[in-house]
Parts: sequence; structure tokens; C-alpha cells
Amino acid sequence: MSSRMLTAMMTVLAIIVGEAAVAVSIAEDQPITRRDLLRADLRGIDGKQTVIYIADVKPGGAGGRHTHYGDEFVYILEGQLIVERVGKEPITLKVGDLGHLTSDVVHAARNGSGSESAKVLVILVVDKGKPLAEAVK
Repeated sequence: MSSRMLTAMMTVLAIIVGEAAVAVSIAEDQPITRRDLLRADLRGIDGKQTVIYIADVKPGGAGGRHTHYGDEFVYILEGQLIVERVGKEPITLKVGDLGHLTSDVVHAARNGSGSESAKVLVILVVDKGKPLAEAVK
């Protein structure tokens, strides 16, 4: 192999490693990260799908106000989550608690602890082809 080809291969490898490091750094900076577990169409219900994922919420991490194109079910695996629903009192969900939000509920969620992470199992039954969440001002 020529030194020119070896240099070119090393340059490409350096770029790939650099991009991967940036992607990891960006993910680490996010207050909430999501790990998809499953996406599946609902049998017999055209245009609907189920999306299941784990959300990891950093200490003090918060998401903005939003809605979903369907129902959201949450189960707290670790820590606690405070769900702030527009026009209603906030609710605090702790390990083992379940929550259900419908598409007409504008809400935001945040980790109730400034020192411990939270982990949440989320199940969405939503319109297929639409975003999982829609930001609301």
C-alpha cells in the first residue's frame, strides 16, 4: 500500500472518529436523551403506531412544553419526574408510578432532583408519520 493511500485512509478514519466524538458530546449535553426500544404499527388501526423508549433525564434536566399526536404513558424506573400540565397543578411521579397524558394536554417534564438522574419508560400510541412531539410556545 502506498504512503499516499495510507495517509488518505488515516485521514478518513480521523474524520469518522472525530464525528463520532462530537455526536457523543452533543448527546451528553442534552438534558433528556432517548433510547428507542420499539416502533410498531397497530394492527387493525390504520395510521397509528406504538413507540416505546427509555428517556434518561439528567439531574435538573427539563424538556420544553409540548404535545403528542396521541396518548403518552410513562412509568418511572429511577428517580422522579415532575410533569407540569398547562392549567393544572404539577404532578410528581416517583419510582413505580404511572402517568397518562392525552394529545390535548400541553405539558413539560423535568427531573425533580438536582443531584440524581431519572429514567422513564415511555409508551406512545401516536399518529404514524407525525413527529413524536410538537413544541408549544
